[in-house]
Amino acid sequence: MKTKQKNSQDRVFYLVSYFISVVLVLIVLYPIIYVLSSSVSDADAVAQGKVWLVPVNFTLDAYKRVLAYNKVWTGYGNTIIYTVSGTLINLAITLMCAYPLARKNLRWRGTIMLIFSFTMMFGGGIIPNYILIRELGMLNTRWSIIIPGAMSVYNMIVCRTFIETNIAEEMQEACQIDGCDDFQFFFKMVLPLSKAIIAVLALWYAVDHWNSYFNAFLYLKDSDKYPLQIILREILIQSEGMKGSDDTLAEDMANSQNLYLTLKYAVIVVSTLPLFCVYPFVQKYFQEGVMVGSVKG
Repeated sequence: MKTKQKNSQDRVFYLVSYFISVVLVLIVLYPIIYVLSSSVSDADAVAQGKVWLVPVNFTLDAYKRVLAYNKVWTGYGNTIIYTVSGTLINLAITLMCAYPLARKNLRWRGTIMLIFSFTMMFGGGIIPNYILIRELGMLNTRWSIIIPGAMSVYNMIVCRTFIETNIAEEMQEACQIDGCDDFQFFFKMVLPLSKAIIAVLALWYAVDHWNSYFNAFLYLKDSDKYPLQIILREILIQSEGMKGSDDTLAEDMANSQNLYLTLKYAVIVVSTLPLFCVYPFVQKYFQEGVMVGSVKG
């Protein structure tokens, strides 16, 4: 009798869990579907509220206008440069810092971790950071986007925890007996066995670089160095009240409120589509990386 009652309670629990999961998925998924549908729908249909789920009067006019804008391609190129080079630097510094801190025989290990952790709670602020970048001669250079924040302490702790819990010290001792030094052990053993956490960290860093705009807003003056997010931001801001300008795309958006809506949605898709394309390839590592981050080091 108790078994039947327990089974019925389990069924109710699973049904409620599935229902809540489906509702949450729909809440998250619908805005994405709406943005995609609106970006390929007729501008008048979007303005009149006829688009709910599927496109109305399918057209790619908004994408043609956005992609025909030369500054968008310039922003894409700059963002790719910042994302790829910045992510490689982030990974190199994070791994080189996490590996020695994962070794329990490192002298002053606790003190070093305390110094790193201190930076997570306190920062200099915008003005001191700006003065620092200026004194380093990095204002209006690509380095001002890549170098600041070259390592996330949180990501380093996650990486350190992964190495500490998945690569036993006995393995290092066995390699040392065979004549392997720390550099060889790091490149030939630690890196190959850390592919999962490297993929997760690469995703996290790449997303941060791709979506970053504030550093560019502060440190860059040359529009040829602007990342994509700054370009798209300027398009949306300028189009709200700019007419008779040399900026063709912004002028079109300003002259037609309906066109502004579809172009706005197209801009959102253009800026996020690359991440949607990359994410499925590293998604299988994502859950493992999140679980590692929840383990106390």
